[in-house]
Amino acid sequence: MVQVHLDLRDPHQHLVAVQISLQPRLACMRLALPGWTPGSYLIRDYVRQLESLVVIQDGQERPQRRLAPASWSCDCNPEGGELQISYRVLATELSVRTCHLDQQHGFLALAAVVLEVEGERWSPHALSCSLPMGWQAFVPLPQQGSRWQARHFDHLIDSPLEAGPHNELLFTVLGVSHRLVIWAGDGGDEQWLLDRHPQLLADLTAVCEACCRLMDVDQPASGHYLVILHLLDEGYGGLEHDDSTVLVFGRRNLEKPDGYRRFLQLVAHEYLHQWNVRRLRPAQLSPIDYHAPPIVPTLWFAEGVTSYLDQFLPLSAGLSDAEALLSDLGDDLSRYKLTPGRQVQCLRSSSEEAWVKLYKADAYAADSQISYYLKGAVIALCLDLHLRAAESSLMDVLRSLWRSHGRWGRGYSEDDLVATFAACAPELQQQIPVWLHGLDDPDLDRYLSGVGLALEAEMAANPYAGLRARHEGGQLVATRVVRGGPAERAGVMVGDELLAIDQRRLRQPVDLGSALAAGQQHALLICRRSQLRCLNLLADSPQVERYRLKRLPDPSAAVLQRQRAWLHQHSCAVS
Repeated sequence: MVQVHLDLRDPHQHLVAVQISLQPRLACMRLALPGWTPGSYLIRDYVRQLESLVVIQDGQERPQRRLAPASWSCDCNPEGGELQISYRVLATELSVRTCHLDQQHGFLALAAVVLEVEGERWSPHALSCSLPMGWQAFVPLPQQGSRWQARHFDHLIDSPLEAGPHNELLFTVLGVSHRLVIWAGDGGDEQWLLDRHPQLLADLTAVCEACCRLMDVDQPASGHYLVILHLLDEGYGGLEHDDSTVLVFGRRNLEKPDGYRRFLQLVAHEYLHQWNVRRLRPAQLSPIDYHAPPIVPTLWFAEGVTSYLDQFLPLSAGLSDAEALLSDLGDDLSRYKLTPGRQVQCLRSSSEEAWVKLYKADAYAADSQISYYLKGAVIALCLDLHLRAAESSLMDVLRSLWRSHGRWGRGYSEDDLVATFAACAPELQQQIPVWLHGLDDPDLDRYLSGVGLALEAEMAANPYAGLRARHEGGQLVATRVVRGGPAERAGVMVGDELLAIDQRRLRQPVDLGSALAAGQQHALLICRRSQLRCLNLLADSPQVERYRLKRLPDPSAAVLQRQRAWLHQHSCAVS
């Protein structure tokens, strides 16, 4: 067994001391730190935070040879004593996929912390911790005494660790024990959330049970489950694991009218991943290569389908209503139609290029790429409505894939997905590749009208400049310049300071729009790299500002019946 010990007793320095102990099997052993963590498709080079690596056996330091930026080889004696590998990890980055240690708490994504020892990936690993006084650690692993037991290396690093003087809240989902641990950072208090939403645990239970109904299972896929919530002043995100999830949500967002519903959707999204993505996973992630980015062309299904379904789950749980659902779907469709990059990057490419584009998006990204989360959800909507016309549903496909692949840990291919869809509606054999490889929008009007809905465009009040700006350091700075738009034609770049238009000072982002006249040329004064420039800006007519999803007036009885079946039985029907 490989023994891993983590010492978090130096939170002021934000350093985690790591010691790995094992009896070596090989005379020359390779050590390697993962470069990424599953669910977050970006090589993060965790080795940047590793320092002071030392290997000792029989009281003598064993020299290491660096093989690559994140791997070493080390000579050792298989007949000698136990090998001691020690190093430190700097934990200063607060996110669901990195490490953070301060006087309030510690959070460790163990892929960023634990070295993989050659020949020991599939060996049992034991984890122990030394903690500051008054702290306890929360890990989604079975515990024996003071140690947590992992079946193998993958099981260990798939287990996030949260530590601090936290309370543990318990709830049960269909007989399975669940734990909720809240760290209310930024000087906050977990009681604020419980006071604001005293029904929180009951609502989490309802959402999780709705996921089980959606999958048509009697119990969650995991036999025990840990929810770690970082309740910060601002923030949003989540990362799924086999037996846990880590969530970040902002108190300011919770205070908004739709904030709690958005929080429940985030919970639903990550919880549903315990089936779709974690156990029902793309073939390219079986097994996982922690040191190279596997190309996964089906991320549109893994994330897009989950993003579509997470909006229905609070409704299925009785915690939302149909109007809120239509509003949320309308927001997604509006974002999709207002993203010009959908006409540049196809959905399959979006999935394949996740490593170099989605997680590295910059101010120009919207013009050249489309998120596989967003377009994947739009295609999931079309697939669901298409299948419902064939007396099936997206749920039926997901359940079928779970029975044929997920239950047995079989990784699926794109051909497997298409074949399962086509078994319910044969025409999808040809249609799905068109949606994946093409740049044309799916026929949203046709699909929506079939359930009595339509997208209604809302025009902007001001002429179109193709430019967005915000205050940064007391300056009004261009943050978005649309490709082919008036601002780009005038020569504006992201980062330019916007000073005046037609000799009138610009102070607020709204000042620019109110000063424009369509078809009229304006003198725009900017500052770029400390040099003043006067550009000629010719504004276009007002364009669509957003789309809203509306119910069609006087739908037929058949259309109304399909709408009700889709909205109210979407996640509750059991096959």
